[in-house]
Amino acid sequence: MKVDNSFQINQALQQLREVAAQAGNEPVSGRGEAPGADFTRLMREALENVNGLQQTSSAMTDAVARGEEVNLTEVMVATQKSRVAFEALKETRNRLLEAYQEVSNMQV
Repeated sequence: MKVDNSFQINQALQQLREVAAQAGNEPVSGRGEAPGADFTRLMREALENVNGLQQTSSAMTDAVARGEEVNLTEVMVATQKSRVAFEALKETRNRLLEAYQEVSNMQV
């Protein structure tokens, strides 16, 4: 399960990079940063947060498997937090891609 989640996160990152590349990151005059830089920063932070939650969950699950004394309730809560955060991020990505595709299909 650990490898699958890492693959999915890497796949989501790659898709976000492709969308950003297609949108073009030309600097806005006077600001010196690319349009959507705040959004990019927020998405990167969200990805890092989800990754951290998944690593914590994985470490706690591994500790239980090794027989260490770990509170099972905390392990289950960490696992669910990780799962919910990943699903929310995945849904955000899906909706962003749908919106981008809808905009790119508009006739000008």
